[in-house]
Amino acid sequence: MRTIGTDPREWLRAAGLRVTAPRIAVLEAVAAQPHSDADRVAATVREVLGSVSTQAVYDVLRACVSAGILRRIEPAGSAALYETRTDDNHHHLVCRKCGTVADVDCAVGAAPCLAPEDARGFAVDEAEVVFWGLCPTCRSS
Repeated sequence: MRTIGTDPREWLRAAGLRVTAPRIAVLEAVAAQPHSDADRVAATVREVLGSVSTQAVYDVLRACVSAGILRRIEPAGSAALYETRTDDNHHHLVCRKCGTVADVDCAVGAAPCLAPEDARGFAVDEAEVVFWGLCPTCRSS
């Protein structure tokens, strides 16, 4: 995972962002609950800090995605989800029934692990693959 440590303060400093309580709380919330949407992150942050506006949480998420501290994924039919695993080009498994999301490493090769046959002049630096199916819990119910 991250080579700069597990402390969100280090992530912020390494990205050149100011270390603030809302930023730390957002990063800790996402680290504790990967694949969270903004509402879930906001609720978790409010448990820690008390009153924080939803807009402030969105602003922190946007800044952290732009800085490469967080990754934003958008599985079809889902709100944007956030995770701290940004240092590779992993993919995701999504349950069609309950919406559970799980990380899955690339099947073969280094990032990007998939390349189009004809890139049409694009410099491809990321491939996004989402595997859809039923999680073990939904399969057994």
